[in-house]
Order: sequence, then structure tokens, then C-alpha cells
Amino acid sequence: MPDEALRTIAAPFVAVGPSGVAIRTRLKHLSADDEQVLRLVGAHLGSLASKDLKFRCADGLEHSADRWAERKRALTEESSSRWAGSITKATHDQWALARRAQLAHIHSLQAGVRTITHRLSLPIGEKGSKRAPGGYRSAREWFAKTRRLQVLQGRLDAEQADHAAGRVRVVRGGKRLARNRHHLHAAHLTQAQWRQRWEASRWFLQADGESGKRYGNETIRVTPDGEVSLKLPAPLAHLANAPHGRYVFTGAVVFHHRREEWADRITTNRSVAYRIHYDTDRSRWYLTASWTIPPVKTVPLSHARTGGLVGVDTNADHLAAWRLDQHGNPCGQPRRFFYDLSGTANHRDAQVRHALIRLLHWAQRHGLSIAIEDLDFSAEKTREKHGRQKRFRQVISGIPVSKLRARLVSMAAALGITIIAVDPAYTSKWGAQHWLGPLSGKNRKTTRHDAASIAIGRRALGHRIRRRTAPPPHDQSDRVGHRTAQAGHGTPGREGTRPRILGPRTRSVSPDAARTRETSASTTVRDAPVDQDWVQDSLLLTD
Repeated sequence: MPDEALRTIAAPFVAVGPSGVAIRTRLKHLSADDEQVLRLVGAHLGSLASKDLKFRCADGLEHSADRWAERKRALTEESSSRWAGSITKATHDQWALARRAQLAHIHSLQAGVRTITHRLSLPIGEKGSKRAPGGYRSAREWFAKTRRLQVLQGRLDAEQADHAAGRVRVVRGGKRLARNRHHLHAAHLTQAQWRQRWEASRWFLQADGESGKRYGNETIRVTPDGEVSLKLPAPLAHLANAPHGRYVFTGAVVFHHRREEWADRITTNRSVAYRIHYDTDRSRWYLTASWTIPPVKTVPLSHARTGGLVGVDTNADHLAAWRLDQHGNPCGQPRRFFYDLSGTANHRDAQVRHALIRLLHWAQRHGLSIAIEDLDFSAEKTREKHGRQKRFRQVISGIPVSKLRARLVSMAAALGITIIAVDPAYTSKWGAQHWLGPLSGKNRKTTRHDAASIAIGRRALGHRIRRRTAPPPHDQSDRVGHRTAQAGHGTPGREGTRPRILGPRTRSVSPDAARTRETSASTTVRDAPVDQDWVQDSLLLTD
């Protein structure tokens, strides 16, 4: 492929660490009265949150600070000022998320319309290129795609009109759960089970923290001993069992993960946000604590490259990793960290977490940074782009890009490991082209994914992906020696032949010195000069 056809490759960079922390624990030993209070408070605040979200969506782009103050005053009358602040903040976040999702959906529709329009403009059966798809295979498929183009264009026009008007469509509790009401048999749910999930997902039991207040939160308070208390809304104040309209639960909580950090924050009255939610499958209540942390100071890229790193290639069922030294040479054997992404969401999340733990511990033992691709498959999953390659679309959709990236950055920051993100362009192709063959043998089976991990690591180190040219073979004027693989890609002559070394090539004269005597005649008849005169001397030396 000529150089002008290649797209621009972005420079590698050090990934920024997480900006927040969230820990969860179970709320145990709750009495029947405790659970009843949680259900009543969650249902009451959930109804207020639904109304507030409806008003915010109706305002659209005309929202202002005055409208926000008006909404908060209305909510304060039915709850409290702090509950109202938490509800309005959650409403704004949900509306902003819906706007971002709407814009992403518009981009996806535009990509589909462009691809179908391009393929319809080509003759039927025309082959495509590496940069653009070809025409459709048959007239039947061509006709079906004309109908799909009209459908996508209609959806795109509707979404663009909504985006211009500031209209978003949000379902508290989730669109999927709402649609499952009409397909209970396919969802393996009864009507009672669906109703329980629907109500629990629409409850609102979360409160933002406040610095300077007691234990960092006045609405949902957790003491260092694990005592949990709740500020009741005004209509439910008669349920209080403690002064100032508070309800203290009989159960206590214990945070096992990051307990010291959490205790340090609440003892110094720094803000901590809490969320209480109910797991309908396990019939358990959980408490989640979260807070913001200052951004982790990233190390310079040159420091992260010191001593080499670990190149990681992300795949649908495993992580392929290979250790590289600072010169880009692979060291040791490739490593593969497998995970299974079938099953429930919790199972998939656990599989990804366990694979990352093994990868991070391996990198930590060697004191190395990790280089990984900065993947984004948002425009690569549509059937318009890949046509009938359904298996390929499933593979791409199965790679946990966003979840893996978020977890890797967070877990690496906790262990003090630097993450380097590189451009994924051509890493699989060039890795297989330059590294798959040389690293395969009878005793080691190298895959394309292993070769791609080397390409990723070399790009993170600032080296070119291709290998150096081999030294010349044994001959009379040169001997095979170790070529300087450490030379930078800008060093003159790094890809040329080895220079001629001055010295006594024949152990008597310099190789570049002028000859001082004639060349001796050949000792064989075959190599003798044609014009040589043969003289027959006497065999006897008596005269």
C-alpha cells in the first residue's frame, strides 16, 4: 500500500487516571420496618424525580437558571432542600446523557446512509477496494437496500429534528425493561417479577455529599462505626425514630475495599455521596459510596518507556501480551489472558476484571508500563459497513472496549502502573507482516494477535513496526555480525549494508591499499590465461 493511501497515525500518549472512586457493600440485618421505610422513601422520591425529568425534557433548549430554581423550590416543599438538589442534579445528568446518546445515534445513521448511498451508486456485482465497499451482489439485494435507505433516512430526519428542537426521550427504569412488559415470556419473567423490577429501578435513594457537614453528608449519613441514618422527606417525617426527622437503621455496614480512604474522608468531614439500591434477584439492599479524587499525575512518556513495556492486543476472547525491551525487541514468551463474555452482565464484568488482574500483576512483577490500543468501534458495528459479515460484526461487538478501558485505567492507577494508549491503525496487519513468520517455529506457535501486541508495543516505544533488514551472509569480504537494532529510524544508513571495515583482510595488506605485486598465475589449467605461452623445458638437467 503506498504511503499516500495510509491514514495519519496519532502519536502515543499516557492515559489519564480516574477522577473518582466508588465502593459498594451490603446493607445487612435490616428489620421489616427498615425495609418498609426504604421502599416508601424510594417510591416517594422516585415519583418526584420522574416529574422533574418530565419538566426538564419539556424545557428542552429553553432551560435557564430561573427554571431550575423554580423546579427546586417545588421539590423542596415535598421533600427537603438537599433531596431537591440531588434530584435536580440527577435530572440534569440524565438529560445530558440522553443528548449525547442522541448525537451518537445520529452519527451512526449518517454513516449507514452514506454507505448505502455509495453502494447503490455502483453497478451490481462490482468489487470493492480496501478503502471502500463495492456494489451489491444481486438485484434483489439492491432493491432491499433501497427500501432500507428510505427507512434510515426517515429515522435520521426525525432524530435531527428532535436534536435541533432539544427533544429527548428518556425512560426512568430503562427502555429495555419497559419493553419487556409486552414480552414477559421471552424475558422469562412473570408479571409480578417484572413489576417488582420496574418499581425498584425507578426508586430514588441517592444523595450528594457536602464538605464541612458531619461525616460529609447530611441526607444519607454513615458513621465510622457503620451506622446508617436517613433524612426523611417532609411527608414521611412521622416515620422518624431519631431527632431532627431522621431514621436510623438497625443494620450496619462495613466497607472492605478502600475502607481507610473512606474513613479518612468522613472523619475529616469531606464530601461523600451515597446511593442505596435494591437487588431484586437476590432480595438484598446495597449501599454505594463515591467521591472525587484529584487527577493522578501522569509520568512523562519518555519515563514510561524506560526499561521497555508490555504490548497488549485486545480481542473478543483474550488479551494477547508480549514483553518488549526499550529497543522494541520481544523478550521471552507471549502471554495470553483469556476471558469468557457469554452469560450475564455480572459474569462478563467479572471475567474482564480477572483477566486484567492477571495482566497487571504480571506487568507489576517486571516493573513495566502497559501499551494498549485506543480502540473505538462506534462506527464499525453496523451491517451497512460490513454487509453480510455477521460473524465479524459479532466479534467486534463482543470486544468490551469501553468497560475494559475504564477498568484497566482505574486498576492500573491503584497499582501505580502507567498506561500508554496508541493508535490502532494497521497494528494487526503490519504485525503479522513483519513479526508473525520470524517468531514462529517448531517449539513456539505465534498467532496474529501476538504479532499485533509487538506492533502495539513498538509504536508505544516510538519505533517503527517493521523489522530491521538482515545482515549479509558469510562471504570472503564480510562476516555476519549483530546489526545495531537500537539505531533510531532517522539514523542514516540503518537499513543499508554493513560498512567495509578497514584492516588486514588478507592478514598482510590493507583492503584498500594499492597492489605492489602482480597477481600470481593460477595453478589450474582451466583458469590459465588464453594468451599464455607454454614452454617445454628439458626433463634432464645435465647440460
